[in-house]
Amino acid sequence: MDIVREDRGRGGRFIAGEGENQAEMTYSPAGLQDALVFDHTFVPESLRGQGIAEKLVEAGVTYARAQGLKVVPACSYVRRLFERHPERYADISVREKKPFGRI
Repeated sequence: MDIVREDRGRGGRFIAGEGENQAEMTYSPAGLQDALVFDHTFVPESLRGQGIAEKLVEAGVTYARAQGLKVVPACSYVRRLFERHPERYADISVREKKPFGRI
């Protein structure tokens, strides 16, 4: 299944499939310089169990590396994938700093 990057101005998404059978991973610029937030993945029931979510993440990581960007894994799926495979993602993963809150 082909994966396509769709630019949406400030951010975008990587998609696989068509119509109701479309999986996606969305991203946006991070509050950090030179980083993207991978903030959401979705794979419809009909496409689950085929490794499509991981392929979407890999496409996003490949894009980020080519652009010289880091990745903030905000999506729980992406965060778990990065934690399970530090050998693949340690060089590109960053944590977004939390804003100062009230004490």
